[in-house]
Amino acid sequence: MGQLCGRCLQLLRDFVAMVQRTSAELLHNIKECLILISSCSCLKQSSSKGRQLYKPILQPHERATAQEFLQHIQTGFKMSPLGKDTLEALRTLAFSENPALQQSAALYYLHMSQHMNVPLPVEHLEPFYALLRSADLEVQQMSSLSLVNFLLERNIDKELVVQMGLLEPILELLESGDPTVQCNSCACTMTLAISESNQEAIGAAQGITPLLALANSYDPRVQQNAVGAILNLTQSEKIQQVLCKEGALPILTLLLESADSEVQYYSCTALSNMAANAQHHPAMLRTGDRFLLRALVSLLSSSVDKVSSQACVCLRNLATSADTQAEIVAHNVLPKLLSLLASGNKDVRCAAVALLWILCQHPRNQDALTCAELLQSLGMLLAAHKTDPVIVGHTACIIQNLSLSKNRQRIVESPCVEGLLQTMLSTDIQEDSLHYVTSCLAELAKQEGATLHMVQWMDEPLTKCLLRLAGQLERTEPSFQAASVIQHMIGHEKMMLLLKCHVKEIQAYLKNFLTHQEIRFQQLGISTFCRLQEDPEFSLAFRKSQMTKLLEQVRQQTEETQELLRAANCHADS
Repeated sequence: MGQLCGRCLQLLRDFVAMVQRTSAELLHNIKECLILISSCSCLKQSSSKGRQLYKPILQPHERATAQEFLQHIQTGFKMSPLGKDTLEALRTLAFSENPALQQSAALYYLHMSQHMNVPLPVEHLEPFYALLRSADLEVQQMSSLSLVNFLLERNIDKELVVQMGLLEPILELLESGDPTVQCNSCACTMTLAISESNQEAIGAAQGITPLLALANSYDPRVQQNAVGAILNLTQSEKIQQVLCKEGALPILTLLLESADSEVQYYSCTALSNMAANAQHHPAMLRTGDRFLLRALVSLLSSSVDKVSSQACVCLRNLATSADTQAEIVAHNVLPKLLSLLASGNKDVRCAAVALLWILCQHPRNQDALTCAELLQSLGMLLAAHKTDPVIVGHTACIIQNLSLSKNRQRIVESPCVEGLLQTMLSTDIQEDSLHYVTSCLAELAKQEGATLHMVQWMDEPLTKCLLRLAGQLERTEPSFQAASVIQHMIGHEKMMLLLKCHVKEIQAYLKNFLTHQEIRFQQLGISTFCRLQEDPEFSLAFRKSQMTKLLEQVRQQTEETQELLRAANCHADS
């Protein structure tokens, strides 16, 4: 073989030098790349993976502990399942670098969480710290699942889990690449977040950001638990602020359109909690060009009762302004509410009637809402649910609000009046409900057309009921409103015949009204007295009972009061 000439030899030397320079630069770039990857947060929980580069050596004490532990299991737990010896063995196994030993400890806790319904001693939380931070995926899966089981069965105190330092490894597992681990850690976080003190701890430990990321997970189990955790966190007003800053509103709003009804319910309830705080309303309504209202109105048609019910609650919490109320009504909400009012589910009915009550408060909506179908539904609600305080109270308020519109005559001719009158007869009606019912009837009775309609329904039981309520001064408002209804119906032949059977009861409540401290009671008593006195039978009865003398005493007291007032005014002027 010939020798290279000088020129070729130089070219070869230059090539070797170039390769050396390139290799050095490549090696430097590779090192920089590896440094950047190793410092990324996605590898936080995997910082101990270097252990996998060598086969862990089973230490003599670990081998002895494992053999002893296995022997105890095989002999049927001769030692206490959660005793001191067991704890020491579990500590040794959990803090071992050997994945097989850690798996044994995790499997033991998993078995205990599924078969023992007893409180877990606080000392047994210590091994969980090592198990949750294990580099072994199976250990992470089993230990996180057993912790979920213990929490759900209330065998571990939620606050104690955080106090023992387990919150940090639980939150670190949220960033695991394994859906099972994510699911379990979300479930742990969701359960821990029920506690008020834990809610702030989760927020302080930066747990909200990974939860919001997992709320968009493609795994339905992970997504459900992540949104469930966010829901529990919204019970804290302080965490609500953090959620808004972290961008939770658009995420929760979009989840209303999820195909998973559980996710819909969780996200809707979370938004309801936030909507209970009026300071969040501007941001909530701005999201997606007011997309939230449209999505919530759409959910009213959900076939899942708790979803449609919670949509009503969220809309009700948002409808604090007249403009928002009008916007909701403009979304053709009435047909959906009519369907919900006829639901067989009590919670749905109550949520729907409460939303309707909010919407009809503003005069702008009253004419739009007043239709034959709604009035028919309200009458049927009163007839079927006389003892339900939520249904009765809200329905009476709705009828009263709608009666202020130009459609009052439609209300008078509807089943609503009969429903209100019959509801008064219920012996189980609560005080607040009775107040709303009598107030509504008193408002309707101010119109002659409504009074004529009421008189048609009056009978002996209803007359007795009104007189009994009028005589119960301890129930101030129902007493006054019942007496007001009676006063407006005086003069109608049928009502006068019914009242003449109860002269003593009428005289008794009128005496109380005439001597009452409140001027409105005195004025109503005098007005009723004057109208009844036009009838010869009542006039005779009043003279015999010295009602006229009582009225004269009231007149004298009134004149004396007027004299004192004139004197006081003169003194003030001088």
